[in-house]
Amino acid sequence: MKRLSWGILSTSRFAARAVIPATQKSRYSQVTAIASREVERASKLAAQLGIPKTFGSYESLLSDPDIDVIYNPLPNHLHVDWTLRALEAGKHVLCEKPIGLDHADALRLANAAKNYPGLKVMEAFMYRHHPQWRKVKELVEAEMIGEMKGVHSLYSYYNDDPTNIRNIPEYGGGGMLDIGCYCVSLSRFVYAREPERVVARLEIDSGTGVDRLATGTLDFGSGIATFTCGTRIQPYQRVNIIGTKGRIEIEIPFNAPNDRATRIFLQKGGATEEISFEACDQYTVQADLFAEAILNDTPVPTPISDAVSNMRVIDAVFESSRRREWVEMADHS
Repeated sequence: MKRLSWGILSTSRFAARAVIPATQKSRYSQVTAIASREVERASKLAAQLGIPKTFGSYESLLSDPDIDVIYNPLPNHLHVDWTLRALEAGKHVLCEKPIGLDHADALRLANAAKNYPGLKVMEAFMYRHHPQWRKVKELVEAEMIGEMKGVHSLYSYYNDDPTNIRNIPEYGGGGMLDIGCYCVSLSRFVYAREPERVVARLEIDSGTGVDRLATGTLDFGSGIATFTCGTRIQPYQRVNIIGTKGRIEIEIPFNAPNDRATRIFLQKGGATEEISFEACDQYTVQADLFAEAILNDTPVPTPISDAVSNMRVIDAVFESSRRREWVEMADHS
C-alpha cells in the first residue's frame, strides 16, 4: 500500500507529544506538513520532529495538493469548522474528541460530510483501538461475565490554570467535554446501544465557569453505567464492568502507555485471571486503521454517526444537571 501524507493543524502540545510521533510510526502514513498561525512555531516543531513542510496558516496547508489527510487537534470550538474546511479542500480528516461542542455542532458536521462521500472523517477516540479494549469487547460479547449489569468509569486530573484551554468556556473547556466524553463513549461501546435516560450532577468552577466535577448515571434498560470525571481532583483512571457471573477491570483504560504492557483482570467466582497485552501505541494503531480505511475505501472503525450519538448523550448530561432530574433520551434530540 502507498503511504498517505498527513498535515497537522496547529502545534498542539498534545499532538506534538503523542499523536505526531505515533503517526510517524504508522505503516501507511507519513507526516508531511504542519501549520501554525505563527510560522516560527511550526518551523521549530517541524525541525524537532522531522516534518519537511511548514505553513504559516491553516488555509495554506489545506491548499497543498500533496496532503491526503488532515489531523485536527485544535481547541474544541474549532473542531467542526476546520474539519469542514478540510473536507471542502478534498482532505480526509481525523478530528480530535470531542467532535464538537454539542449535538447540534456534531450533526452539522455529519450532515455536511454527506456531501463528500469519497472522503473519510473520524473522531479520534484512540482508546477503542487498543488491544485491551478489543479483548474487553470480545469477553463481553462472549458473555464471559454473564449478562452485563453495570459499568463504572472514573477519569480525573488536576488542572487549575485559568489560561489553559481546558478551563476556558468559550473554547469548549470543562471536564465533561475533555474526559467525561470517554466515560460516555466506553459505556455506549460495551453496551453496544444507546442509553434510555440520563441523570447527572455537575459542579461548576466559580472562577473559570467550566465544569470541574461531573458524576452521572446512564440507564441502558438491562443495566446501568455510572461515571465520575473531574479536573480538580487526584489524577486517576479505572473502569470496571460487572455482570451476573463475573467482572472485568481495566487498569489503564484511556491513556494506555506505549512503552510497557497493560493489564485487564477477569474475575469469575473466587478466581481472578490477569490478561496482559504487549506494549503498543494506540495512536499508531488508530492512524493505521484510519489509513487502511482510506486506502481500501472501507468504513472507518468509528463512524461519524457514533460521534453524533456521543454528543447527544453529553448534551443530556448537561441538561440533567441543569434540570436536576432524569432526562429521557427518546425525547432528547
